[in-house]
Amino acid sequence: MSGDSLKKQHRTYEHIFFDLDHTLWDFEKNAFLTIEELYENFKLNEHTELDVNSFYDIYSRHNHHYWDLFRRNQINRDTLRYIRFQKTIQEIGINNESWPFEMSDFYLSRLPLKEHLFKDAREVLNYLHAKYKLHIITNGFDEVQHKKLEVSGIRPFFKHVITSEIAGFQKPHSNIFRYALESAGAGVLNSIVIGDSIEADIIGAQNAGLDHIFFNPLDQDNAHPVMHQIRELKELYDLL
Repeated sequence: MSGDSLKKQHRTYEHIFFDLDHTLWDFEKNAFLTIEELYENFKLNEHTELDVNSFYDIYSRHNHHYWDLFRRNQINRDTLRYIRFQKTIQEIGINNESWPFEMSDFYLSRLPLKEHLFKDAREVLNYLHAKYKLHIITNGFDEVQHKKLEVSGIRPFFKHVITSEIAGFQKPHSNIFRYALESAGAGVLNSIVIGDSIEADIIGAQNAGLDHIFFNPLDQDNAHPVMHQIRELKELYDLL
């Protein structure tokens, strides 16, 4: 169910700012494959009766919670990296002080090596690249996000990659969008943002005065007004 649509504005775009995780790069699929490797590497089946799917569900809940705190500047990056694993293994009854740090290193080294993108991502980027200047704006860690782009083969499509780590601000703070516009030599009136998060991408874009497209592949309920909403990336052919 989609939210209300905002009045469409007739603007001529030159710049498109894409979110990366959950928008182009299939985070859930890639993260599960990485946690599957982690589960096997640490032989977690010898320490818990939970299978990898249940372990992933618990990890995802903690990961989402602590990323939210990180986005709100309530914890720092180093805390985020280990505490999500610390809380996960504590919940399943494993007390090992070194594992959260070792798991974090393992996860962050393996995750960006995964290549799965959303359906039609490469074809759509190829189409848009011929017409617009494309950029990435992401809250992910700088080194990790660059590696994802390189390994998945889509880095050449983008002129600028703006991460919150480099900008010094997290989406939805309007300053990261201002930083992105300045870095790209773009303006509010000739740019549009595409992302999957209402809070980070859409509200952030709105606060910065930017047009936006909400990518909602699971057609989740959303009461927040958006300018455009799509379920598949190929719908961008008709919008841009």
